[in-house]
Amino acid sequence: MNSLRMPGWMAGVLGGVVLVVAWWLFALTFTPAEGTTFTPVPTPFAVFDWLFLQGNVAGAWNVFAPTLTAAGIGYLWGNGIALVLAAVVLLVPRAETVITQIAVVSYCLPIVAVGGISIVVIGGAKNPGDPSATAIFLAALVCVFTTVVGSILGFKSADRAALDVVRVFGGGGWTQLTKVRLIAALPAILNALQIAVPTAFLGAVLGEYLGAITAGVGPTLIRLQGQLDSAGVWSVFLLCAVFALVAYGVVGLLIRLVTPWVAGRAA
Repeated sequence: MNSLRMPGWMAGVLGGVVLVVAWWLFALTFTPAEGTTFTPVPTPFAVFDWLFLQGNVAGAWNVFAPTLTAAGIGYLWGNGIALVLAAVVLLVPRAETVITQIAVVSYCLPIVAVGGISIVVIGGAKNPGDPSATAIFLAALVCVFTTVVGSILGFKSADRAALDVVRVFGGGGWTQLTKVRLIAALPAILNALQIAVPTAFLGAVLGEYLGAITAGVGPTLIRLQGQLDSAGVWSVFLLCAVFALVAYGVVGLLIRLVTPWVAGRAA
């Protein structure tokens, strides 16, 4: 039966082809009503033309650099705070309920409203071209829940027998943490960190889109929408997906290298 399974790369190619065909059909069939401000959905060729034939892809890095910087800084802050909170739960088990509730609240907060408040409180970029403080904050905020939950579940997955063996041979809590708990939790922690990659990027884009910044993906989308440039808007969205997918794949590759003992990842 395993020989009949489709390789992962082939499934990805077929999925991409299906999405492009569905996109093309939708672009051909969707027509905005007369008298509205809606623009037609661009075809894949229109997006290709905007990116490559018109040469706009050449300046993509200048557009995405502030956004990627904000997403990266927010990713480090958000996941760092989440790992610290998970470690507190490990050291003080009674704090689990409180910390879990904090993580849930951070996940349930309406991010648009939080972004609007943060624009007023912490502002945007200090200098043109710098990453937005609000984008960094939102990128960090959306990472907390996933990493806290994944880390706590990972620490709890440690084998009881292994912990007892360490205790019998005189090992304390620190030895249990480094020799058993951390190794057992590593796959779950890394998976949570991988999931946090696209969410951090999304938070950064939203933070820029709310304003108080002159460079990045957010202002570019606002400008293209004001010009009713549907091909440009869709092109930027597509590039956002590409950047997020590449970063997600890179972290996934690191997971395979760091945790080869996990079932299904061994070479």
